[in-house]
Amino acid sequence: MSLLVKAQRESQTIARVTPESANWHYVGFAAYRLGPNEVVHVFEPGREVCIVVLSGAVDIDTPNTTWTSLGSRDSVFEDAAPYAVYLPPNRRATIRACRDAEIGVASAPARGVYPGRLIEPASMKRSTRGKSLNTRYVCDILPQTEPAEALLVVEVKTPGGHASSYPPHKHDTDNIPHESSLEETYYHRLDPPQGFAFQRVYTDSRDIDESMAVEDHDVVMVPRGYHPVVVPYGYDSYYLNVMAGSQRLWHFNNDPAHEWIINKDA
Repeated sequence: MSLLVKAQRESQTIARVTPESANWHYVGFAAYRLGPNEVVHVFEPGREVCIVVLSGAVDIDTPNTTWTSLGSRDSVFEDAAPYAVYLPPNRRATIRACRDAEIGVASAPARGVYPGRLIEPASMKRSTRGKSLNTRYVCDILPQTEPAEALLVVEVKTPGGHASSYPPHKHDTDNIPHESSLEETYYHRLDPPQGFAFQRVYTDSRDIDESMAVEDHDVVMVPRGYHPVVVPYGYDSYYLNVMAGSQRLWHFNNDPAHEWIINKDA
């Protein structure tokens, strides 16, 4: 089975990954494009949800709360954090676009410990990671320091000509605090949109070793192994990461063959 999920270019559902389609246990992800007044219904029995307003503006209506005109940017490439909404399991939501919009919906198994809430852009930590041609810009949407049972959600913007998720790292072994086991999806966007990036997913034993040319709106599934991204010059990269596993902790190990890069020119 390929780890690359190609985008649907015309339909409302851009891409979808379920535990069944991915042949794993935790992470679910879907991306949708909505025209003005178009609607998407979200309902995940036994799974918590994080709705990320990637671009445009939407109203989100649940039996308990309605949030109106959520949206902070016209493009994921703007220098701004998104709005997001966390929902517990079994909570129905209707998402209606106020104007052209794009949303990501992440899900993972949960019991229903935490109530639904709005996650505002001002509450999200934004940081710069790496240096030189490894520099990228990170926004923590739903990090492990904020309430949730399983989901971890983050977005990353990488300038053209740079590498990201680099040096290659993995999080596929339950060995806390040295490493945690987390499934992950990458939802890719490119600017300009005719661009492409490259992502490799590989293990130490090479029982997984897949190199993919990733186009705008494609999804890459990372069941285990290292998963670096390289962006050609002239095209900027954005990706939305969703992670979940048996423990809600993000601890990773770098590929020992490439860890020297961290100390280069230190």
